[in-house]
Amino acid sequence: MEFRHLGRSGLKISEITYGNWITHGGQVEADAATACVRAALDAGITTFDTADAYAGGRAEQVLGKALAGESRSSIEIFSKVYFPTGSGPNDRGLSRKHIVESIEGSLRRLGTDHLDLYQAHRYDHETPLEETMQAFADVVRSGKALYIGVSEWRAEELRAAKALADELKVPLVSNQPQYSALYRVPEAEVIPTSRELGISQVVFSPIAQGILTGKYLPGQPPPEGSRATDEKAGGAQFISRWMRDDVLERVQQLKPIADDLGLSMAALAVAWVLQEENVAAAIIGASRPEQVTDNVKASGVRLDDDVRARIDEVLAPVAQTDPALTRSPQPRP
Repeated sequence: MEFRHLGRSGLKISEITYGNWITHGGQVEADAATACVRAALDAGITTFDTADAYAGGRAEQVLGKALAGESRSSIEIFSKVYFPTGSGPNDRGLSRKHIVESIEGSLRRLGTDHLDLYQAHRYDHETPLEETMQAFADVVRSGKALYIGVSEWRAEELRAAKALADELKVPLVSNQPQYSALYRVPEAEVIPTSRELGISQVVFSPIAQGILTGKYLPGQPPPEGSRATDEKAGGAQFISRWMRDDVLERVQQLKPIADDLGLSMAALAVAWVLQEENVAAAIIGASRPEQVTDNVKASGVRLDDDVRARIDEVLAPVAQTDPALTRSPQPRP
């Protein structure tokens, strides 16, 4: 496993990071989730990403139990705040009240006294940014989080937040966007701005919710038990936009490239996002330990320019690139 600095900080994280969006507490049972975490640890992964809203808090609980007994100084635990965690009017967003209360809930569910990174899960149009950043600064000064980050923020939002963070002298070091060879939206604005500001990307869905594994074939129903058949935890909803024959046909053309490199198509997809220097880590998820073992083979892989050009040429007609796709929910009516 290779490690990269998070932003301009001294914190190093594993370039393959394990995340439990959709899976823990939802798609897979606790025993299977724990087995996946153990496989991640065995593979050298030290960094684990979750959020308070995943599976109604159950994802944090499952991860906390799976990591129990690990030396706290040898792992990095990330979580997030923004999405609803209850039915009350203040049980969502980035108000001071919600942030201060949510960090306590996350720490309790995860069984730890601090987070290594606490992230704003989306931009909150209903709360003054100054209020949000002051609350995050207080969380850091209290020792309940060491660094702060954001997720799916636009370039101008990152710039405004970094200015306040510098003024408050708190380390804003990361952004967590969706990024893959099929979803290249951050490249136009977010990544260049982040490079300038000293902010890294910790990217989710590097395999495009499983599409880039190649297991979904054009003109055929999805395999039983795959994410595309998961209605309970919402997997089918998230992957549906890619379940088109024009996309699936293009993805199948990547198989010879992966074979030439001795990689699975999934590992090739993870390796592709890691070629971007502004990416500190690619978040992988898994429902089976062997998926973790396969994905980590991407660590340390260097794709030459010809290989990257072949991948880009294959996927260009179906890849999404519009920076306007990066947006947070607007204020409630």
